[in-house]
Amino acid sequence: MLIVTTETITGKTLQPLGMVSGSMVQSKNAFKDIGAGFKSIVGGELVSYTKMMQEARDTAVNRMIQQAQSMGADAVVGVRFSSSSVMQGAAEIMAFGTAVKFA
Repeated sequence: MLIVTTETITGKTLQPLGMVSGSMVQSKNAFKDIGAGFKSIVGGELVSYTKMMQEARDTAVNRMIQQAQSMGADAVVGVRFSSSSVMQGAAEIMAFGTAVKFA
């Protein structure tokens, strides 16, 4: 499945099928939180959080792709990401775009 951030795909005529999305709510792990607290004192990347959020983005994209496949899509265009805090210590990552079929 082709996933692009652009609204068009060069050389292809696109038939829109509808919006698709995938999301994941990720919460903090208490042990990672303690380590991150120490790291924030001295500065630098919080590697465990970077990895955790990358996994959440990957899951959101995979769920979006599954929804597009169920619609018979060949690609998803205009893909964007969004994140929001849903409660203290938990964030939602969402991937969304328009499922299209090649005409």
